[in-house]
This record gives sequence, structure tokens and C-alpha cells, in this order.
Amino acid sequence: MAWRAWGSGEPLVLVHGSHGCWTHWVRNIQALSQNRMVIAADLPGHGDSSSPSEESHEAISAALATGLTEVLKQAGHAGGKADVAGFSFGGVIAGYFARWHPELVRRLILIGVGGIGTPHGKVSLGRVGGLVGDERRNAMKANLLGLMLHHPETVDDLAMHLLIANATKARFKKIGELVVPDKLLIVLPQLKMPIDALWGEFDRPHPFAHEQEEVLRRYQPDMDFRVIEGAGHWAMYERPEAFNRALLAMLAAPVRAMRKHS
Repeated sequence: MAWRAWGSGEPLVLVHGSHGCWTHWVRNIQALSQNRMVIAADLPGHGDSSSPSEESHEAISAALATGLTEVLKQAGHAGGKADVAGFSFGGVIAGYFARWHPELVRRLILIGVGGIGTPHGKVSLGRVGGLVGDERRNAMKANLLGLMLHHPETVDDLAMHLLIANATKARFKKIGELVVPDKLLIVLPQLKMPIDALWGEFDRPHPFAHEQEEVLRRYQPDMDFRVIEGAGHWAMYERPEAFNRALLAMLAAPVRAMRKHS
């Protein structure tokens, strides 16, 4: 696995979404690393990481545990825990990782995740391969608005570059099988650490934030659930300042004691 780290202090691990890599967090790292050691992984089968031994939650969690243990050791945090924030597919992966390796996870923050049994929103994606010039650019913009972003003015050159660069490197095939429809719900009752959540107001694949909140609170009634106004699914890119403030506020709060839910 490929790992990158910035800053110093208590460790914060960022886990990107499907067909992405560490660059899903490109607009957040500077702010988050002011008082934190920010660690971003390329998940197996994504970015600069090799493919996993098998496309399963267990294999990916094992790879994450091996890598993070070594990263923490080299950074002087041997034997310590990290706060883990997972976006979309990465949030489901982070949930299973936290289930099997609780010795490494202090708190879990879910960002626009699927796998919790709620209806999937309308996603619109078209063909880009073979297109050139304005036709290609328009198709890429439509795809970003059809899944990741909400406001047309936020679809800039960097977003379009990352869309193609990340998709070109993505080799993971079974993303849907590891998420849909309720794969995260399987492990949520087993997690022993606090869970918080962030959601884009206009998240397209997982819409209606209040409905997502209702489901998640069944498992963690005391969770801090925040909505990023004006943001789509890729909230950390579309509204980075608001996202950074919200995530930093969550991280600044004391790790709350867990209580049983009914």
C-alpha cells in the first residue's frame, strides 16, 4: 500500500472513496495537518497501491492494519490509536477495519457513506472514452455533476483531472458487493468506539441527510452528525472550508464514553 503523511500531532487517517486515491482530500490536507498528523492511504486496488490478495473486507482490513501499524511506529505513535475518517466506499471499508482492528481506531467518522440500507439516489454517468475536445470536457463535467459535485461552478480543471487520473489507476472490481445494500449495518452494532458523521446537503448517491442520520443514530444515539451546506457527495472538495471546520470541530471534542443503545 502507498501511504502519505503530513504534519505532526495526534494521527488522523483519511480513507478515500471508490475510484479515488489520497487526492480525494487534496483541498483538506493543509488545514487538517496544522495540528494533526494527517495520514492518507491509497486503498488496495486504487492509486499507487497494489491490488489486494482478494477483494474482501477482511483482506483490505488486514492490509490497512499492517500499513498503519508501521506508519504509526515510524512516526513515534507505536501502540497508539488514530482517528479514522472514511469517505463513501472508504467509510464502509473503515467500518470493517474498525471492527477487526479496534486497537488502532480511537474514533470513526463516516462521510457520505453507503451500505446502511437507505435508498440509493439517482446517479447519472455517461461515456467519456473516445471523446475529444469540448465533447469530452462536457461529458466529464456531466459525470462529476451526476455523482460527485452539485454546483456547476465547482467543476474545475483540477476536479476533471483527478476524475480521469484516479479512474485510470482504479483496478478494484467488487466495490458494489462490499457496500450494497447494507454491508456497513452488519458491523455497526459491533463497533466499540464513538462514531460521528458528515454529509453533503445535496449528496446525490446517498440523499436526504436526515434519513441517513436517523439510521445511524439507531446505532450511536450520541453521534455528532453535521451537514455541509451547499455540498454534493464530494463535500470535502466542493465546500472545503466548511468541511474542514466541521471535521476539526469533531476532532477537537473529547472522545465520548460509549453507552448502550436500545
